[in-house]
Amino acid sequence: MPLQNIGPLNDQLTDIIVRADTPWIESKPGEAWLKVLWTSPETGRWAALYRWKKGYVAPPHKHLSDAHTYVLKGRLKVRNGILEAGDYDYEPNGVLHGRTEALEDTEYLFFCSGPIVFFDETGLTRYQSWEERERMRIDQTTPVS
Repeated sequence: MPLQNIGPLNDQLTDIIVRADTPWIESKPGEAWLKVLWTSPETGRWAALYRWKKGYVAPPHKHLSDAHTYVLKGRLKVRNGILEAGDYDYEPNGVLHGRTEALEDTEYLFFCSGPIVFFDETGLTRYQSWEERERMRIDQTTPVS
């Protein structure tokens, strides 16, 4: 007889697998793409894989939660530093970014615990959370009729 039953109470629990051949979502034509790997409605967290062409610049933004970045290939100019392949960056809640620029063709893995707001000299321009990422994923996987 087993010590205890360790079977899940929720029979809906399952792995989330994103296959290598999952199409990239083009976020800026010819310059930037992403794959939404995971979103969590319960916590607001999300994960994505990004691909940026050399010269792509992400607009200024502020993290409203912590975030983790791991550069798989290429180089990113972030604030006053440069991240290279193999570098990891932790950004605490409240970090403010100016532009983030791809100095080479770059791919990086990004885990975020909440939303990000984008801004310019006139104020807020865009808000992104797990919901916007999930909508992108759904729209990408929904067959066109």
